Amino acid sequence: MKFTFNITTAEMLRTFLQRQRFSKRTISAIKHNGALIVNGESVTVRAQLKHGDVLEVLLADETPSTNLLPYKQPLTILYEDPYLIAVSKSANQNCAPSRDHLHYSVAEQVLGYFQAHETTSVPHIITRLDRNTSGIVIIAKHGFIHHLMSQTQIDKQYLCVCRGEVARSDLIDAPIARHPDSIIQRCVDENGKKAQTRFERLDVTQINRHTYSLCAVTLLTGRTHQIRVHFQHIGHPLVGDDLYGGAHDEYAHQLLRCRQVTFNHPINNQKIIINDKYDAIESIFNML
Repeated sequence: MKFTFNITTAEMLRTFLQRQRFSKRTISAIKHNGALIVNGESVTVRAQLKHGDVLEVLLADETPSTNLLPYKQPLTILYEDPYLIAVSKSANQNCAPSRDHLHYSVAEQVLGYFQAHETTSVPHIITRLDRNTSGIVIIAKHGFIHHLMSQTQIDKQYLCVCRGEVARSDLIDAPIARHPDSIIQRCVDENGKKAQTRFERLDVTQINRHTYSLCAVTLLTGRTHQIRVHFQHIGHPLVGDDLYGGAHDEYAHQLLRCRQVTFNHPINNQKIIINDKYDAIESIFNML
């Protein structure tokens, strides 16, 4: 991956790279497996830049973790450019390998895609979803891009189906902490971290004397299991979420989908809006 800069001020190359948000780790990697080129000549980070110079930064090649096995299955690609790729994840798939699910993750699927297209990119998951949550996952094609995205605000919108008839709209403001009796489960706790979830009811239906609501949800913070915990907290657990009180005979996973993400691109600062047009959650709601 290469970046080109037209220099307008005199300063040391290392200082310039730091101002461009190159991390110490990235700069160190460039020294060993990359290149810094000024006006066609290879230089070190100690080089003195001057007005009119043309700087080329060739990032170090990365090697995938040996824990990743390429999973060559078709991807539903929602967005792609030289730096990022966004895909639609189905329920019952991990974003990355875990102790209980070593393979067939989104990361391995994207790695298979990269290798099939003969690129040296390595997937770095930016926006993780729970195994049983579906929707948009954003992946960086290099660790440096992942570093830049970690400093970028990403707004996420979800669609969910919950039990009962919720208010037309509301803000759930309730801190979340680890559950004292579980390493996985979270709970609302006054000593937890600040957590805010805004939702709007889109529709409501009643089937076999059971009422369900379809909601659009916006995360104002990003705590683990936040939407699931908050909807349980207000007495309307997500349908299919057996961890948080929403077990359902037909659905073995929570009916929750990330359907839109918005952010400013870390390279060109362009506003990017990615939509997942395939809303399985809405289809399920209409069939309840």
